[in-house]
Amino acid sequence: MNERTLCFLVKIGTNGKITEVCLGMKKVRFGKGLWAGFGGKIAEGEKIEEAAQREVEEETGVKVKDIQKVAETDFRFPDKSDWSQYVHVYLADVWDGEISESEEMKPEWFPVGEVPYDLMWKDAKFWLPQVLEGKKIKGVFTYGPDDEIKEKNVEVSNIF
Repeated sequence: MNERTLCFLVKIGTNGKITEVCLGMKKVRFGKGLWAGFGGKIAEGEKIEEAAQREVEEETGVKVKDIQKVAETDFRFPDKSDWSQYVHVYLADVWDGEISESEEMKPEWFPVGEVPYDLMWKDAKFWLPQVLEGKKIKGVFTYGPDDEIKEKNVEVSNIF
């Protein structure tokens, strides 16, 4: 199974809660036309956290600091096994630089209550709201041949 990273840039309000999340409109390849966090492959010999930081920089131009692991998600595509992936999910609220568009992603900020879940991968609505509320999540999603979710299991976890 392919291991991947995913990182969401967030803004924290004075109450300590996440108020906004930066998503990227995927412009090429896998997930094209969908909003998502920033991330991708882990290079050989690279630590998972380093991969997350590198991917954010490649896709947004910013260097994130102090990323926090908030979820692990297992995406299974029995009919498209090369799409299956185990994803390590992070949040970052501190970075250097200005967020900018890349060849791969067009970033945009969304208030937490206005995240466009209907324009994201179908699993996001089951786990991302909980992450944005401050919970840590372990999820397993099995997609069918029509890219619809056939099975799901989302649990709050404290192992990170």
